[in-house]
Order: sequence, then structure tokens, then C-alpha cells
Amino acid sequence: MEESYPSILDRIKSTLIDTIILIACMLLFTDILEMFDNVPNWVRMFLFVSLLLYEPICLAFGGTFGNMKMKIRVRKNLDATQHINIVQSIIRYFFKVVLGWISFLAIFMSPKSRTLHDMICGSIMIKVDD
Repeated sequence: MEESYPSILDRIKSTLIDTIILIACMLLFTDILEMFDNVPNWVRMFLFVSLLLYEPICLAFGGTFGNMKMKIRVRKNLDATQHINIVQSIIRYFFKVVLGWISFLAIFMSPKSRTLHDMICGSIMIKVDD
């Protein structure tokens, strides 16, 4: 089976969808927390960490909502049939956040359209038909 790689535009659209979802969740969490007096800090921390872990957890189990909508998936570079594990997913997300848009410049030099954060964690993004 020939692998197909998403365009940078598909990847940006996927990221935009996920960003909108995260912002909507932040607004929802804020509205819910404002309804209660004296919300424990552990609840606030749990909600914050859940937002931070949205992408790594989703990627380890298939893909984010943006990935699903754009029909793209993150897989292991050496075997594109396998999902990346949670450790790879966290490393990938960390470097994606730290490097920002600079990471995407590597797409233009990589034969498999890999970003820097993909190269660092051993992942690849592919297009799927489902």
C-alpha cells in the first residue's frame, strides 16, 4: 500500500479545528467553575491538565478530532500501520509546542513531509481513506 502524506494546509486545518475545540472547552470550564464558590484547586488543576493532555492522549488512541475530520493520522515512522505510544505522543506534543511554526518548515525539505517534532519522536503523518 502506497503511503500518502497530508499537505501542510491539511495539517494547519487539523490544528485549527483542535485549537477551536480547546478554546471552547476553556470557555465551558470557566463558565462551569464560575457557577460554584470555592472550587478546590485540584479541580482547576485537573481541568488544566486534561486540556494539556488532549492531543497526546487522542494521538495515542487514534487521532484528535481535527485529525479525524481531515482524514489524517499520526503513526510510527518505521511502521505506518502502528499508532505511536503515549510516551512518543507526549514527546511529540512537547516539541510541537516548544518549536511552534518553525517545526513545520521541515515539511518542505522532508520526502515524507515530516515536521521537526515528527522527526524527534519517530512519527509520521499519513492520509487515510476512512
